[in-house]
Amino acid sequence: MKTLKDVKVGETAVVVKLHGEGPVKRRIMDMGITKGVEIFVRKVAPLGDPMELNVRGYELSVRKADAEMIEIV
Repeated sequence: MKTLKDVKVGETAVVVKLHGEGPVKRRIMDMGITKGVEIFVRKVAPLGDPMELNVRGYELSVRKADAEMIEIV
């Protein structure tokens, strides 16, 4: 299973499934990350956390722990 954490800077991925429970999954969905959406990885912080993404035309920062819950193709 490939997750958003595995995507390199400058690459685009499509969300297949969200893993995780209750409030965490809800928060990810509230940020606009839902099944079928394209995510472009803009930057990754020097120590690898957080990742800066472009989703639905806006910028978003996501922690690696949250990125691991986002299954992509």
